[in-house]
Amino acid sequence: MNIIFMGTPDFAVPCLERLIHDGHTVSAVFTKVDRPKGRGNIVTPPPVKIKALEHNIDVYQPASLKDEEIISVIAELKPELIVVTAYGKILNKQILSIPVHGCINIHASLLPQYRGAAPIQWAIINGESETGITSMQMNEGLDTGDMLVTEKTAIGKDETSGELFDRLSKIGADVLSKTIDGIIKKTIIPISQDDALSSYAPMIKKTLCRIDWHEPSFKIHNLIRGLSPFLSATSTVNGKIVKIISSVLCDHKKGAAGEVVENKGRLLVACGNNTTIELKILQLEGKKALPAKAFLLGNKIEIGQTFV
Repeated sequence: MNIIFMGTPDFAVPCLERLIHDGHTVSAVFTKVDRPKGRGNIVTPPPVKIKALEHNIDVYQPASLKDEEIISVIAELKPELIVVTAYGKILNKQILSIPVHGCINIHASLLPQYRGAAPIQWAIINGESETGITSMQMNEGLDTGDMLVTEKTAIGKDETSGELFDRLSKIGADVLSKTIDGIIKKTIIPISQDDALSSYAPMIKKTLCRIDWHEPSFKIHNLIRGLSPFLSATSTVNGKIVKIISSVLCDHKKGAAGEVVENKGRLLVACGNNTTIELKILQLEGKKALPAKAFLLGNKIEIGQTFV
């Protein structure tokens, strides 16, 4: 099948690789523009662009998909299908109508739950026990199209967003392969989404990162792992902002919210509702992330001090 692929981050790369592996003709890849990255602000191409160039696939990086010239380019490629995975741009009605099989999206949630930009992070932050991948026929709404193939997976109790991203990206490639096979064999029966069951997963903002130690430990733990590693949960101790990269739940030790209740080899902090959390990996601004034991060797934190 002649396919145009649209995607940008690491999450989308396994889907592109699967299209190539399955023998489809990827006539073009559309991705976001190269952007400065890292401390040196070095202009870096998106992972999808790097993978496409490895396979000598033409790459387009339009600032907008509304440009008539870009729409003409897509039409001239005569795609039978457009596949979208974490592209980050909205497809308008003109583009949606070009391929004979329309456009399909690989979305990292069990639709209609967690429509939007950050379904993986919000599923963890909200303490969900399972999530998955849904392929859907795209329409002009935000992740509202008919569902095609769904695959579920359990979320580990300590699993971070980064770990779940990696797992779901591989599941996404499998779902994509099954979806296209079903389209070709005409075995897929589209299922309409029930809007009454829908929820929204907006883009994560830095204002979410500050820990409220009055919350119970399970909520703080979910926030920490839901923000790790792309953004990190933060707190302040000894007047310094600290990123909390990893944590685990533990037995309660008496203390006020945010109070350090153990500092010998491990770092335990009291939370709301008479609960306690163990901070496993921490990072001061401008420094390397360290396990708690190593962090405590270089940063004196006494029992009774408070994270705020």
